[in-house]
Amino acid sequence: MAIFEASMDMAERHDDANQESLDRLFRPHSIAVIGASTTPTKIGGLPISFLLANGFAGKIYPVSQKAGAIQDLKTYPSIGAVPEQIDLAIIAVPATMVSAAVEEAIAAGVSGIVLFSSGFAEVSEEGAHAQAELVAKVRAAGVRLLGPNCVGFMNIRERVFATFAPAVTQGIARLGRIGLISQSGAYGMYTYALARDRGLGLSHWITTGNESDVDFADVLAWLVDDPDTDVILGYMEGCRDGSKLVAALAAARAAGKPVVITKVGRTAVGAEAAASHTAALAGEDTVFDAVFRQYGVYRAYSIEEFFDIGYAVATAGKPAGNSLAIYTVSGGAGVLMADAAADAGLQVPELSAEGQKKIHDVVPFASARNPLDITAQIINDGSLLKSSLETMLRHGDYHMVGAFVLAAGRSPLEKERTEQVIAVRRNHPHVVFCVVGVFSDPIRIALEDAGCLVFEDPTRAVRALGALARLASVEAGARQAAALPASIKLEARTHTEVETLERLAAAGIPVSPTHLVASAAEAGKVAAQAKRPLVAKIVSPDITHKSDVGGVLLNLSGEQAVANAYEQLMESVRKVRPKARLEGVLLLPMEGDGVECIVGVQRDAVFGPMVMLGLGGVFVEVLGDVSFRRAPLTRTDARAMVHELRGRDLLFGARGRPLADVEALMTLLVAVSEFAIAAGETLESLDLNPVLVRPQGQGVIALDGLMVGRGQDAQEGQCLERDA
Repeated sequence: MAIFEASMDMAERHDDANQESLDRLFRPHSIAVIGASTTPTKIGGLPISFLLANGFAGKIYPVSQKAGAIQDLKTYPSIGAVPEQIDLAIIAVPATMVSAAVEEAIAAGVSGIVLFSSGFAEVSEEGAHAQAELVAKVRAAGVRLLGPNCVGFMNIRERVFATFAPAVTQGIARLGRIGLISQSGAYGMYTYALARDRGLGLSHWITTGNESDVDFADVLAWLVDDPDTDVILGYMEGCRDGSKLVAALAAARAAGKPVVITKVGRTAVGAEAAASHTAALAGEDTVFDAVFRQYGVYRAYSIEEFFDIGYAVATAGKPAGNSLAIYTVSGGAGVLMADAAADAGLQVPELSAEGQKKIHDVVPFASARNPLDITAQIINDGSLLKSSLETMLRHGDYHMVGAFVLAAGRSPLEKERTEQVIAVRRNHPHVVFCVVGVFSDPIRIALEDAGCLVFEDPTRAVRALGALARLASVEAGARQAAALPASIKLEARTHTEVETLERLAAAGIPVSPTHLVASAAEAGKVAAQAKRPLVAKIVSPDITHKSDVGGVLLNLSGEQAVANAYEQLMESVRKVRPKARLEGVLLLPMEGDGVECIVGVQRDAVFGPMVMLGLGGVFVEVLGDVSFRRAPLTRTDARAMVHELRGRDLLFGARGRPLADVEALMTLLVAVSEFAIAAGETLESLDLNPVLVRPQGQGVIALDGLMVGRGQDAQEGQCLERDA
């Protein structure tokens, strides 16, 4: 399919006006609290208390008709009565009063609103209608709205505490370079408390609530542009605008800012599994997982992992590669860490022969390969930690080091040992250092200030290093765009394999040559012209999986055999499916050796067309060995899909098999994704099954296909991402 390259890239597509409006929301210089409370511990009093106690430099205006002063601040009966310009309005009133409060805030010229109030789309249809009316009002006025039903936000650097989160009363998280987003207010408060107690430095903490206006993707895109944020942690429950989320994730990747997301919910998308192998396998969670992989997001499956990765990136940065030096004073811990490294996909290369000799010259009984077990001899020789660790890094090609030092961080020599580690760290600034052991708080802080990760659990430490290596492998930089010059429109029905293969062939996708015959005589004539044995398949819009009803016959040669096959197929299928519409028999040539795969497309309600690659042909659902990516694919995406298959060795010459034409398979994946984009909203699903991947240099060919159209107008002018 013809495409042309354009200069605009995905990272530049997010709305600059959106970023500017969020600047005004999240960086206010003056704040009014509508529904301010005289009780500092109530929802309407907590933001004022937090702002006063934690050094907000701007003006604070309590708005209430019940008091002359609140927390020693002059109170105004309405926001319109405030004589000065107000940037942000925090609204903490009952739902019945919200509409009037929003209108007053708009009339006062605010740039942003934080709406704590609940009782909207989260409770009823009536509430959803009221929420929609609020959104219409703020958008008409150019005002940004966070909420309703949210806990607000914190801008730690500028001391903006537009929140009622009780966790703030126990202390403020230290200033750092991690931005934290949560769709859940309660979970957001929990993660804030954990981040604070673990000593993680935050730049911003933002909860999005009902996301009536500002949503998760908006905040993510804003944090990508924020100069005070280097790492973004997010908690997600769902997404309504997949394109906007993808644009934000692409911008983060282009900026080189790691994104770690915990996404909850594993509900299946509810597709009709009988119609499509791809639909049966494209559950909602599978789709999110694929999008995260495609755009370099690290998906965390526990709160521990969520913070471990955020901490690791913020403290140590990303390594230049994935090779790990394991240094230990315990053989058992070294084996544990080596096992964890294998699970995390890290390389543990052996120390050079020269390096091993230098270690053995000092400690003859040490295990000097990798892991390097220096043994308890370190207790007798106070300088051994520094010298042996230095030897390991000078005589091995390592991007990371994990050093297990037992309880050295709480021994009488803790300060001396810490200084040794820091000295080696300074000599190797491009190596990521991780120290594992038991440490006093001053020692841990000293190590972290020097850029060293500190863990008590060896396995958690190695997993964090593995995550850093994965994040480092994500290509920073933009992907160029290309646009399709024309669209494809499909009818809203199931298209037979004949129609499907004809459509794909016209799009330049390699498919098997086919002949649809309507009689035994016609089948015989085709056989007379055939140069190799044929396959015969029943054709019916009512029969999706033909082999399940005896609708396929293989390796047919000669006119009579093929004519008989026609009669046999028609008769046997009529017995099994008497009401099925039979349109004839499809004849196509038998193919030779190759690896059977399936290539499919399934339209996701949030992210649009998702492309699938799987091994096993008709057994793909049994094997479950599949990979997904959001269309359009780049060649890099296609390559990643191939390598994600558990059975990929079948394509790369396992057990003496010839190498398969993987490059041709990648080309097919890209072409199918472009077909899906061209079909736009009119394509529901597509299965090419099986796709035969022939030996290297011989290409690929789709032997069968099934397409389901949706019949809506195709989207015009869509853009394709391409590798730069």
